Amino acid sequence: MRREKSFRGINENLARTYLENLGGETREDGDVTGDGWRASLSSETVSIGPTVELTEVTVVFEGDEETLDSLVERFSQKAMRAGG
Repeated sequence: MRREKSFRGINENLARTYLENLGGETREDGDVTGDGWRASLSSETVSIGPTVELTEVTVVFEGDEETLDSLVERFSQKAMRAGG
């Protein structure tokens, strides 16, 4: 199974750290692998209105459905950024 999600306000290094905290290990190619899953990361700068830019990290999760359900949920909680 494959799931793709984008997160704003974090960078690739922080996303890798979160994935490592969830049991993953970063490989030489930058992907992160764990027990039954793999995550590939990419990022780009996106405009929010006329003057604000943010980093948007896209994570492609691959693995079995049950593993990804939990992993994506836990990662999303770590990566969530709320305005204040």
